Amino acid sequence: MNFNYLVLFAALCLSTTAAYYAIFGLVFIFSAATIPIIVMGSILEGSKVITAAWLHRNWNTAPRVLRFYLVIAVAVIMLITSMGIFGFLSRAHIEQQVTQGDNTLEIAELDRRIDIQTSRIDDARNIIEQLDSNVETLIEYDRIRGDDGALAVRERQSDERSDLNSIIEDANDNIQALRAERAPLLQNQLKLEAEVGPIKYVAELVYGESSDEVIEKAVRGVIILLVFVFDPLAIMLLIAANWGIMNAPPKKRSRKKKNPFRLKSPTVSVNKKSIFRMDG
Repeated sequence: MNFNYLVLFAALCLSTTAAYYAIFGLVFIFSAATIPIIVMGSILEGSKVITAAWLHRNWNTAPRVLRFYLVIAVAVIMLITSMGIFGFLSRAHIEQQVTQGDNTLEIAELDRRIDIQTSRIDDARNIIEQLDSNVETLIEYDRIRGDDGALAVRERQSDERSDLNSIIEDANDNIQALRAERAPLLQNQLKLEAEVGPIKYVAELVYGESSDEVIEKAVRGVIILLVFVFDPLAIMLLIAANWGIMNAPPKKRSRKKKNPFRLKSPTVSVNKKSIFRMDG
């Protein structure tokens, strides 16, 4: 296969892909006129490719005014294509954030409520430890029996201890429920962080940090780079393929090879005088 036609095939594939992204990007911008935008975008993209090829082939013979207008038209269509691609990729990034969702605030709120329940448990346990300490002090002084003895004090503490244990159990139940509510949010958050992980590394490499604002800048930068090489590269490859095809050396005609196995037909020499000679 001629390499020039391979370049042409790559140019058409790249141009078709760019047209797809650009048309649907324009549809997202003008969502109220989906079918007209698809028709208009398809015709513009096809006309752009044909115009670029025609300009290259007829650059030296076409009128200057026509060349000037067609160059501007191709440049404007490339700009529109780039805008459509930018809109398509930007929408994809935004949809990713919306569908996955940043659950940082929800997780932080649940963590705060878990900390409150944990504090309730710690306070109740501290009070229980103080009650135990009072009883142990009485035991150390051998004050076990009597109205002010360890046994009587422990008996008077029973209701308070029961309330404290109920607080601990209730707080533990609340913590378990909050953690069950927190688990799927945390899973989604980790999934989102894994998906934006590569762009985080890009942000840290370029900007030295990976905050949300810097990540958005990095995403826009990557999209701009893709836009910069997408449609322009397709047009340049198309022109290169046309140049290669137009300047390809002419094919040499192949001479017919003699068949060595072909037998020559034998020639028979005929003596005309002997044929027409009559016997006397």
